Amino acid sequence: MPEEKIRSTKLKFKGDKTKKKRRREDGEEGSSSSKRRKEDNEDPETWVLPESPNEIRGPTYIFHPSDPSPVSLNFNSTTNRVVLHFLDKEKSEDEAPPVALLDRTPNDISQVWVTTRVAGSPTINIRSGSGEGKFLSADTVGVVSCDRDARGPQEEWTPVIMPDGMVAFMNSYEKYLSVDEVAGGSLQLRADSDEVGFRERFWVKVQHKYKKEANEEEKKKEGAMDGPTKIDETGTNHVYQAWGAGRSVVSSKDKKELKRARKEGRLAEALLDRRAKLKSDRFC
Repeated sequence: MPEEKIRSTKLKFKGDKTKKKRRREDGEEGSSSSKRRKEDNEDPETWVLPESPNEIRGPTYIFHPSDPSPVSLNFNSTTNRVVLHFLDKEKSEDEAPPVALLDRTPNDISQVWVTTRVAGSPTINIRSGSGEGKFLSADTVGVVSCDRDARGPQEEWTPVIMPDGMVAFMNSYEKYLSVDEVAGGSLQLRADSDEVGFRERFWVKVQHKYKKEANEEEKKKEGAMDGPTKIDETGTNHVYQAWGAGRSVVSSKDKKELKRARKEGRLAEALLDRRAKLKSDRFC
């Protein structure tokens, strides 16, 4: 007898199209495993966008989508000054169209900055990658300079990742770095904005290996915080409160006190045992 097919109990209406089930492939775009494999196979030197402030580290490329031409933050090692360089001037000899904004990468050492941070600190230091390595700084009135060899409060910046992926840089006076248009239509860098608008948003790119390094550090921190910390009190006391490789050492006076305490303790126990025995004999 032929086996009967099991009918679906789902209601269907005339004219409804039957949807075919599509099996998700392992390599389908959007799956977490595919994304991890793609990141693992990424060239360590590839320039990528950071997704969190902690990922902004190492060689850093900073540019602004100014109109009519985007500009990058360059360092002039001769004058020790920050220069806003127009990227659309970098056309090839065959006059090919400019590269898409987010596909741009640095093609000169003057466009590369080195970002460092103190472990656990939300602030970063931005140092030039060319010359002798000068730190980007801003004073109380918002003047931006890059001529200092040492870092202090004026050389500290707090990166803020915006919802669209762009980055705003806040200085130690809680003012934001911005691209400002001055007389004659020229552009200059300032750090005196109270709010984040178009002028205060920058695109930032870092190398993939440093972004991966930051993510691995975060995973280690999360793993260390998952379980409660177990403390071996006895072992800790012997290691940190004893001499002679964990052997407790006390003075002769302390030894006498300890012996007397033990002796008194034994006598007390004997008296208690004696009383308990007398009580039991009384009721027998």
